[in-house]
Amino acid sequence: MPSDDAVLADLADLILNVGRLVRARTPEDAPHVVPMTETERQVMRVVDLYPGAAPSEIARRTRLQRTNVSTALRALESKGMILRTATAGRGVAVHPTELAETNLQVLREGWTRELAGVLGDDIEAARQCADLLSRLERHLTS
Repeated sequence: MPSDDAVLADLADLILNVGRLVRARTPEDAPHVVPMTETERQVMRVVDLYPGAAPSEIARRTRLQRTNVSTALRALESKGMILRTATAGRGVAVHPTELAETNLQVLREGWTRELAGVLGDDIEAARQCADLLSRLERHLTS
């Protein structure tokens, strides 16, 4: 029986690999999917999870350099995926646009189709796994 450490290391390795494989099957060439770099995807995930976040908060939550976040925000804004609004003082709040919400919905539909073929008959296990991964994500982005 593997040690607890080995189980956790195996879980991390599987998360990384399954994420890569799901991303490789993402319907990025679909007519309504906006192509994004990996950094843009990471930034967009935080914008979706924390609408109204400041760029500095996005950098902290993604663990990316502030300059990389700024570059990604400019690219996402030019693609119509985010809207930056001024807040009190010199602050900025970043929000997803309607296009971003549509884009995410198309991606989620593709991911659902992909995973349903493998896990469709075990939805309770998928729910438990999603709960566990959500807990991990919340902790890692806090």
